[in-house]
Amino acid sequence: MTSSKIQALKRQKEIKHKKKKRQTPYAVLATTIALIIYLMLTNYHLHLSGFWIIGILLGVTMQRSRFCFAASFRDPIMVGSTSLLKAILIAFIISTVGFFIIQYRAVALNPEYLLTEIPGRLQPVGIHTALGAILFGTGMVVAGGCASGTLVRIGEGYIMQLVVLMGFVIGSTLGAKHFSFWDRILISEAPTIYLPDYLGFFPSLILQLLLLCVLYYIVDWYDKKNSIMATM
Repeated sequence: MTSSKIQALKRQKEIKHKKKKRQTPYAVLATTIALIIYLMLTNYHLHLSGFWIIGILLGVTMQRSRFCFAASFRDPIMVGSTSLLKAILIAFIISTVGFFIIQYRAVALNPEYLLTEIPGRLQPVGIHTALGAILFGTGMVVAGGCASGTLVRIGEGYIMQLVVLMGFVIGSTLGAKHFSFWDRILISEAPTIYLPDYLGFFPSLILQLLLLCVLYYIVDWYDKKNSIMATM
């Protein structure tokens, strides 16, 4: 390619860049609306205003980090990137420690605890768990993203993701309507497995952290291997 053609391409890119609309007015408008809603919620209920701020911060974090469970498993295979998967593993490690502290404190205050009294969602594990995982995983691939990724893309203006959101609403409604049936034939018959009941709290914590760290090491090794191969 001659230098004149290179210069022509540069000029074309500069023209395209100049034609792009500035996003600043939209950001100012969105911030103003968010602030007005916050003030309205503050006058109505203080907790709601706190939830509003937390929701905004979570949304901004997910949008800027491109957080998506589907992408975390898709990217290592398709593009060789494991940054999202490593981020999710780190989140699991942090949440493991956090839930350990919360649940251990609750049990320490009540040694004769019941599984239903422990903070968190302890649910039976069985064939319904595997079936749900397969269906949800297949849906993520078809939809191109998980629930959080879908909501982020809707906020970014991807109209097609509204179809996915409608699918979420319809599926959730049908699931709630027929939950008693599935609970009767599958869920209620499955055992609720709580590792501290079998191993104790500290061994369970060490085991889970060890498994997560091993997974992180494998994922990091895979990422570095692909990076080396890409530079060869």
